[in-house]
Amino acid sequence: MIVDPDAELVRNAGAGDARAAEALVRRHLPRMVGLARRMLNDANEAEDVAQEVFLRVWREAARWKPGAAKFETWMHRVALNLCYDRLRRRRETPDPDAGINVPDGRPMASELWLAQQRANKVHAALAQLPERQRAAIALVHFQELSNIAAAETLEVSVEALESLLSRGRRALKAALADVASDLMGDADGAPRL
Repeated sequence: MIVDPDAELVRNAGAGDARAAEALVRRHLPRMVGLARRMLNDANEAEDVAQEVFLRVWREAARWKPGAAKFETWMHRVALNLCYDRLRRRRETPDPDAGINVPDGRPMASELWLAQQRANKVHAALAQLPERQRAAIALVHFQELSNIAAAETLEVSVEALESLLSRGRRALKAALADVASDLMGDADGAPRL
């Protein structure tokens, strides 16, 4: 049986405890928004997806049966499905120049602008990946799920997940070759984004 750190909160939220539901939101909201942001490349849509995830949490909490999978894994699956639905509806080519901040004249503004440029390139490269590869990269590298948990979330074997990760990493490496040295970090290994 899987030990789920959210089990008690989910059980209490299902019984109508608003504080338990609020605790689940506080605990998981940043991760749900982050996953949706990486999948959709749109902050507003990411917040909408996260809100829908928690509406579903609230509706489904009373029916949740612990033991089969961690509640967080289920939430990631719901978030990915909502992202896939939105991506299918819009089927547009992402604009890599969207969201560029114009320097505001403060000291170091040019550095902030360059960092935003690099971040936009990374987001655009992620957006170009096929949905399953993007989801695998987002779950493992940005959501910091283990390969096992990410494979469960994507409903694939660990080997299939590793294949998705490998193909996604190769595609990102090729797409970001021109800024690779900027992304690798400084002498201390800190990324320059």
